[in-house]
Amino acid sequence: MKHAQKRTLIAVAAVSLLAAACAKKNAAVPPPPPPVPVPAVATAKSAPPPAQTAMKPAPPAPVAQTPRMPNAATRARIDELLAKIEDAYFDYDKASLRSDALKALQADSAELRDILKDYPSYKLTIEGHCDERGSAEYNMALGDKRAESAKDYLVQVGIPAAQLNVVSYGKQRPVCEEHDEACWQRNRRAHIVAVAQAH
Repeated sequence: MKHAQKRTLIAVAAVSLLAAACAKKNAAVPPPPPPVPVPAVATAKSAPPPAQTAMKPAPPAPVAQTPRMPNAATRARIDELLAKIEDAYFDYDKASLRSDALKALQADSAELRDILKDYPSYKLTIEGHCDERGSAEYNMALGDKRAESAKDYLVQVGIPAAQLNVVSYGKQRPVCEEHDEACWQRNRRAHIVAVAQAH
C-alpha cells in the first residue's frame, strides 16, 4: 500500500510539476510582438519613388531644332554652288577621276559640305554619263562607275554618303550630239544635281 501511495504521490507531484512548468513556460514566454502596421510599411515602400524622382535630372528645356530641309535662301545658295561646280570629265572607257575632274569637284565642295551637314534630309544626285560609243548596257555600267567615283571623292571631303545618290544615264542624255572627240569628251562626265524636294 505504501508503494501505491508513493507512486500516486510521485505521479501527482510529476503532474503538478509539469503543470507548473507549463504554466511558467507559458507565462515566461512573452507574446510575439504585434505585426508592423500596414501604413508604416506602405510609407516605407512608397518613400523611395519620390527620392528616385528627385534623383532624375530634370528634362532639358526644348531646344529649337534646325530644320532638316533648307529654306528657300539656302536652297538657292546650294543651287549656285552646284552651278559653279563643273562637271567632272573622264577619259574614254575610264571611270577614274582625272586631275581636272578632281579640281572641278573640289572647287566649292567644302562650302557645300558645310551647308549639307545642317540638313541631313537634303540630298544630291550624282549623274554618270558616257559618249555614244559602245552598247547601252555597257555605258549604263560605265556611267554608274563614274558617278560612284565622284561620290567617293565627295564623301572623302566630308559630305555624308547618305546624302549622295548616284544614277547612270549611260549615253541617253548627251550634252553634245556631234560625232567627234571634242563632243564625246563633253558627254563623258559626272554631273551633280539637287534631288527634287517637296517644299
